[in-house]
Amino acid sequence: MTTPEIILDGAHLCADDVVAIARSGAQVALADSARAALGATREYIETNWLNDAAPLMYAFNTGVGALKSQRIAPDEIATFQASLVRSHSAGTGEPMPQEVVRAMMALRVNAFASNHSGVRVAIVDRLIAMLNAGITPVIASKGSVGASGDLAPLALMSGAMMGLPQSRVAYRGEVMPAARAFELAGLAPTIDVQAKDATALINGATASLAYAVLAASDARQLLTSATISMVLSLEALRGELSCFEARVMQARPHRGQRDVAAAIRQLVAGSLRCTEPARQIRLRGTPGLDPALAGTPHEPPLAPRIQDVYSLRCVPQVHGPVLEALDYIDGILATEMNSATDNPLIFPEDEGYAIVSGGHFHGQYIAQAMDLLALAVTDLSAICDRRSARLVDPACNFGLPGNLIAERPGINTGFSVVQSLGTGLVLENVGLCGPASATSLPAKGNTEDHISNSCFAARRTRTVVENAQAVVTVEMLLAAQALDLAEPDLRAYPVGQGTAAAWSAIRAVVPAMLGDDRWVHDDIALLQSRVADGSLAAAVQSACGPLWSAQGAA
Repeated sequence: MTTPEIILDGAHLCADDVVAIARSGAQVALADSARAALGATREYIETNWLNDAAPLMYAFNTGVGALKSQRIAPDEIATFQASLVRSHSAGTGEPMPQEVVRAMMALRVNAFASNHSGVRVAIVDRLIAMLNAGITPVIASKGSVGASGDLAPLALMSGAMMGLPQSRVAYRGEVMPAARAFELAGLAPTIDVQAKDATALINGATASLAYAVLAASDARQLLTSATISMVLSLEALRGELSCFEARVMQARPHRGQRDVAAAIRQLVAGSLRCTEPARQIRLRGTPGLDPALAGTPHEPPLAPRIQDVYSLRCVPQVHGPVLEALDYIDGILATEMNSATDNPLIFPEDEGYAIVSGGHFHGQYIAQAMDLLALAVTDLSAICDRRSARLVDPACNFGLPGNLIAERPGINTGFSVVQSLGTGLVLENVGLCGPASATSLPAKGNTEDHISNSCFAARRTRTVVENAQAVVTVEMLLAAQALDLAEPDLRAYPVGQGTAAAWSAIRAVVPAMLGDDRWVHDDIALLQSRVADGSLAAAVQSACGPLWSAQGAA
């Protein structure tokens, strides 16, 4: 299916559009209204400001940073702009993921479309042509402090756009010199930068924003998957449902908490597994149980469960804040996506235009939002891991075999290391979620005396989300195994509609381990890919309906 063309006008870009451009190769175009406005602004600049009589305008006809009072002669402005790209290409580290680079390019185009940057239309068209042809700059991921924007990553992007001989791009599955890729794509191998072009290209926390938009989108999808994995564990442990009732939620009516509880009720609708009669059934995994008694009620009956542990009972109270944090973060990012973030900015005034220096390049909004997202996702992964730990522990799993071993314990080890994978990733997330936005050191000769650290904050949060996807995958694998092991004894007590759909979707990807131990690495990777791309959650929701309101998670 062809992805619709996305029109960039500087005001209406949304996260789904960015994801489509970054991951699905959606084609991009500049809105006609934005093209006309950019052309008119540029005509005024070239007619009125490229002369010796023009006032000093920062980074337009002056140097940058400590050189802000150094006037640049009109005939040297183009040289100065090209020099900015070369001098700011100070990145290091592994390459940014291609999807993040594509998102960054699209976000920069949309910022220009707001018509406060004064770039030439040719620059915007060049970036659009690169996106549509699939020419993606190779950009080092480290080196930005997120203060005067993400200078180093954006300079590396700009160098590739210009076709500088040092620049490399990914094109048609290969890494090659940028100019060579443009020639293969039928584009001019090089393009120059003129007044204000490079200044606008390298300013703004746009690498930070690209990481952030994709991480927030993935985190929203992750919350859906984590709620599904929780219900699988709940039914595998034959948990109590009364704590999720609407009347209980109304007694402390946080919206996120109520929405999560409603999603749980929807997933377990029709369940007989989470009932007292089902909890009375003896499972064949119970230590010391006569196999002949498996599937029969306990004699004498067990005392009622009354209430479950926090990792089951308190899920609305833990997942709910994540949902509300995502809504807050999405609001921040939606504003950032449709903002002009370079410096200085240009505004219509009287019969012409004015140029004004400001600080919209500073990434603190993004940095703080990403700190919050890292904390929320880390806690989400932690509660998932605690449920996984209960599933493999015979002291806590209500008759399931230790480590969820189907047969020959001792020869087979089962899922103990699968579970500890989740714990290890939670520990890594705990170490990663310290506040990046509160870490500030002056830079560039003290001209940037407060920095946001936004690029690290967002890049780090992407890792936290990826780790959490694996933790949720672990819970799904363990809970599905537990359901398979108990099914012969509990067939008379079916699971809920949503739970059944999730169980079936997992088994469509990986089989149950009902004999000897399997090579679990590939099982984890396959299922995690379905968690990450949302296809497993989509299969569940196609069976039981959307889990969230329009305001909630996707």
